[in-house]
This record gives sequence, C-alpha cells and structure tokens, in this order.
Amino acid sequence: MSTDLGVRVQLVRNATVLVTVDETTFLVDPLFASPGEQPPVEDTPNDRKNPLVPMPSIDMSYDAVVVTHRHFDHFDEAAKEILNADIPLFCQPDEKDDFLSEGFTDVRPVDNELSFNDIAIHRTPGQHGHGQLAEEMAPVSGFIFDAGETLYLGGDTIWYEGVEQTIAQFEPDVAVLNGGEARFNQGAPITMGVEDVNAVRDATDAHIVVVHMEAINHCLLSRDELRSETENVCVPEDGEQITF
Repeated sequence: MSTDLGVRVQLVRNATVLVTVDETTFLVDPLFASPGEQPPVEDTPNDRKNPLVPMPSIDMSYDAVVVTHRHFDHFDEAAKEILNADIPLFCQPDEKDDFLSEGFTDVRPVDNELSFNDIAIHRTPGQHGHGQLAEEMAPVSGFIFDAGETLYLGGDTIWYEGVEQTIAQFEPDVAVLNGGEARFNQGAPITMGVEDVNAVRDATDAHIVVVHMEAINHCLLSRDELRSETENVCVPEDGEQITF
C-alpha cells in the first residue's frame, strides 16, 4: 500500500509497532519476551503461554518510545532490560513514576499535548472493555502524531464515543487499531473486533491498519477472519511494513 503521505507503519508483533512520521520513528508498546516466557492470560478459552509467536528479524531503529499503558503485553520485563535508560519515553501521566523507578531518565508524560522533533503528540482516550471491567483495566490511552500528516494510534480500546470524537477532532490520515477481539470467558471483548473496525471504517477515510493479533492467548480473532469481514483495511503480518 503506497500513497504520498510521509508516514510508515511496521508491525513488529502484537501491539509492538514502529511508526514513522516525518522521518521520526517511534517504537510503540515494546513486548520483547521470547515465545512462552510469560504465563497465559487467565480466565480465557486458550491457555497457551505468551507470547505465542517469535519476534521477526527486522531493523529496530527508533528515536523514541511510546507506551500506551503498562499491561504486560505492551511493556514487559524484557523491554525494561533492553531499552536504553535515556531514550525519550512518552507515556500516560499516571505511569510516569513507574518508569522513573525502573531507571528511565527521560520520561515524558503526555497530559494533553507535547512536541517532539516538530511533531505534535496528543494523548487520546480509550475504553479497554465494557462496564466494570473497563474501569478495572484503566487507565489506557491512544496517541495522535501530527506533523501535517496525522497518525492515530488507538491503543487498547473498543469502539465508543471517545474514539469517535478523536477521529472527528483530528481527522487522521492513518489509523492504527488494536484488534484481536481479546476477551475472557465471560463478558464482551476488551479490544476491537470486526464490528469495531467496521465502525471506524465508516467514520473515517483514513488508511486503517489493524495490529494486536495472533500473538497473545486471549486474542481470539484471527487475521484471516478480520480480512474476510472488512473492506479497505490492512491487516499486516508480523514484520510487515506499510508505507503511505
């Protein structure tokens, strides 16, 4: 997929993504563990240990790190050990002290908006599930990267009014969504499934990329299922790069 936007998205694995905006590359939600090093998410239909798949062999060059939230599949023990302590690290305000306590020295909590290399970074809302469960899973965030071209990183959220309002406000050129329809044995999904992705598709003309699939045991929606039930949506394989 190629147009004339100065934006690139490369899926690493799960929600770990390299997003490049105006020649600045952000490493999003680093999950660096080897397959099976982490326990399965409990109370789900699939009890396999995580991650389910290995890291692809790709160039991992980046200028800064963005962590949407600190659930284990978005920031893990291996990332704490591998990341340089002085890398600029953008996060939710509530999680600033956690990163500082782990030795990171350039932690930049995004309350509303910050700038980095002439890119405006906005933090956006997310709802990680429904009802009481969503409250227990909070806080989670998405991010907007705006350098003339605008990329929306949804984070772990379902389709709800906060996502709808974010899309209406920022009119992104590219939207990266966390799919997989992660769920527990009871209750509704806590990340986007087919209906959520189609709702985003109906709400925007942006290029849509769906990640967060086939890597963690409670993400039950497959890439092939999502591809077959959506239109004009890119569902990349691990390691695949899309240039816009």
